[in-house]
Amino acid sequence: MSAGDDGQDRDPLSEEDGGRANIYALIGRLFYEAPDSIMLAQLAPSEGGRAGENSPLEQSWQALQEASRSAYPVVVKQEYDSLFVGVGKSEVTPYTSHYVSGASPDRHVVRLRECLEQLGLARRDAAFEVEDHVSGVCDVMRFLIVGGHSLSEQRLFFNEFAYPGIAPLCDRVARAGSAVFYRYVAAFARAFLEVERQAFEMQESDA
Repeated sequence: MSAGDDGQDRDPLSEEDGGRANIYALIGRLFYEAPDSIMLAQLAPSEGGRAGENSPLEQSWQALQEASRSAYPVVVKQEYDSLFVGVGKSEVTPYTSHYVSGASPDRHVVRLRECLEQLGLARRDAAFEVEDHVSGVCDVMRFLIVGGHSLSEQRLFFNEFAYPGIAPLCDRVARAGSAVFYRYVAAFARAFLEVERQAFEMQESDA
């Protein structure tokens, strides 16, 4: 997906919003394809860099870092393919519309496309994935943050498309027999979504 440049100057991102955008980008990247050796090395903790365990998000991040330290790229690639690609049918579908209750997957995708059109986002002609792929949904959340969209706009998209689809997807990955490294990915993504959900609920109650 892509968006045109509206030419407007953007206020610099706060440290918190920059961190949120980066986490959405990381989750989207990990669910789009298996991490290579370079990415695993970037995720692995530095020597002596392990901090004390506090919140569930911090604990899940540290667990993902440790898993990245001992992961082999070829093995993780095989795991990714078994989980999300498969032969004939994947063990876990990465398309979020299949996890949203209250509407058929087709109707959910139509609604998502309408929302993306309203946001000025267009699917690239060369794009292979359907818009409801978990990586695409994460990319939209990142776009909303980096693009300076209001918290209300972010909350609306999160509540309708991000949380209802990605959270149960992560739960499904956690139960998958083929998941090893990706259980840590799913746990980290799930913990982050809960932080986002609670923050948006606070924002809504204060509005």
